[in-house]
Amino acid sequence: MNNSMNAEINAEEVARYLHNHPEFFDAYTDVLALMTLPDPHTGRAISITEKQLFTLRDKVRTLEAKLAELITFGNENDAILSKAHALALTLIAAQDEASLMYMIDAHLRGAFSVPHVALRVWNLPGSSLEAGTETTQAFAASLKTPLCGPAAEQESVTWFGEAAAHLRSMAQVPLCDTHGTCFGLLVMASEEAHRFYPTLGTLYLERIGEMIATALQRILNTTPAA
Repeated sequence: MNNSMNAEINAEEVARYLHNHPEFFDAYTDVLALMTLPDPHTGRAISITEKQLFTLRDKVRTLEAKLAELITFGNENDAILSKAHALALTLIAAQDEASLMYMIDAHLRGAFSVPHVALRVWNLPGSSLEAGTETTQAFAASLKTPLCGPAAEQESVTWFGEAAAHLRSMAQVPLCDTHGTCFGLLVMASEEAHRFYPTLGTLYLERIGEMIATALQRILNTTPAA
């Protein structure tokens, strides 16, 4: 028992000494060469130098994976930004509400590959678009940011007619004026449950909503009265 305690104390003293004298192995390189550690992959004894090499290789692989992930995210963001820019140009080119609705539907279905798109607006004089119910209006006004998630039990799922029964996820984007007053709701839906999942980032959805809201107000404000 005493020998065990002495061995433990000696080990602590050795560890403390080496910690306080890191230059020890500079003077006794032969001792360093004799020290071995178990290989985490094979269990065989390896030198400290080999252990350091393995550790560095693991770190390099981790960094390479992170870099590849960042590059992938960057490429995806560039692609989305290009699509959003193209949408902005089409919205600017629209001269009336009918052409605007056509461009919104065609671009979201085409460039963004959204299979189902619907839009309701209210309190916009001159608009021929269908207005949402009071429930829809209250729901849209309560949204601070776009809402993504399951399509089930959402009132707006009924906007898609026969396709409604097959829809699994949707993004609901409030349309607001410059004062923050909500006057519409853009809904994009999919048969894929994970297309618009609850934790999906909504920055680009917000930007799309802002562009469509601005385009609607521009056109309706400049349309001559009948």
